[in-house]
Amino acid sequence: MANASRDPILLTPGPLTTALSTKVAMLRDWGSWDSGFNAITATIRERLLDIVSAQGSHVCVPMQGSGTFSVEAAVNTLVPRDGHLLVLINGAYGKRLAKLAQMMGRRTSVFETPEDVPTTAADVERLLAGDRSITHVGLIHCETSTGILNPLVDIASVIARHGKRLIVDAMSSFGALPIDAQASPFDALIAASGKCIEGPPGMGFVIAKKSALETAAGNCTSLSLDLHDQWQYMERTTQWRYTPPTHVVAAFAAALDAHAAEGGQPARLARYERNCDMLVSSMKSLGFRPFLDPAIQAPIIVTFHAPADPRYTFREFYDRVREKGYILYPGKLTQVETFRVGCIGAIGPDEMRQAVNAVRDTLTEMGIERVAPHDVK
Repeated sequence: MANASRDPILLTPGPLTTALSTKVAMLRDWGSWDSGFNAITATIRERLLDIVSAQGSHVCVPMQGSGTFSVEAAVNTLVPRDGHLLVLINGAYGKRLAKLAQMMGRRTSVFETPEDVPTTAADVERLLAGDRSITHVGLIHCETSTGILNPLVDIASVIARHGKRLIVDAMSSFGALPIDAQASPFDALIAASGKCIEGPPGMGFVIAKKSALETAAGNCTSLSLDLHDQWQYMERTTQWRYTPPTHVVAAFAAALDAHAAEGGQPARLARYERNCDMLVSSMKSLGFRPFLDPAIQAPIIVTFHAPADPRYTFREFYDRVREKGYILYPGKLTQVETFRVGCIGAIGPDEMRQAVNAVRDTLTEMGIERVAPHDVK
């Protein structure tokens, strides 16, 4: 039966289900040059630095648009036009990072592992020793296309020892997984409003090493995505260069309040881990098999093999689960058929259990008898 009494719960990696207090914060209109709104922006910038222990060494520069806008801004601004970026790939977002760097005209090399194999520090050690022209390394901390977790601390250590610069896409990890700017040196760490802080989508941000940003003037080939100009303008005026997503910014501030009230990053991680544990154990009881080994699975989004039964189609499966109040996410792999279930958002283990119940009922409705993939007896 469809649940029309509330919005569907978004079991996706963003946009995601937000708390009522975050939604309410979007009901007020703000002037983009108003001192009250500028104070919200300034507070957000400081609080985001605190989450990754980056005060003093780094600055936070928010940007309009999706997270990818901020990834592009960071690469285009911080990698010099004669720089050489090595991109570490084990999923769709690593490929996107390499593509946007190439489109900017930056020299780009890639190292790609299978989608269920994390990049290792030994891989990076070998790559940097073999090509001294590399100036920057791009890493996806948690690859959202599968949920795989790459070893940020170990990789950052190798990059620092070689005197190279690290750019981290932390889109699906910031605010939930532990990150320390002092323990894992980086020139840029990029995330967005609609992920683990549990705000609405529409704003990205770059936590950039101040010394790197200070020398980046003139690197960027885009007007609106020039991170250095955005930073300088905010420092000089307290305002955004161009029209900001005012309602999103205000709601994101409310989401940061909720993040702190919950207990910050450790508490947010603990809830997501409970969500993930509930999801995986309950789905296994129905016969589903996760794509990743538990040792490399981040508690952010879980990829499951699709049912082997010929009656299964994702479109019907999705629609029937949605009618019951839960929105899943399609798979993003090219070799095997999968679907994904997010563990993040303003939800807890009870919602995960109810979502699995909806999946169970859907399997019955579709007459699906074989859930395990063909290689599992």
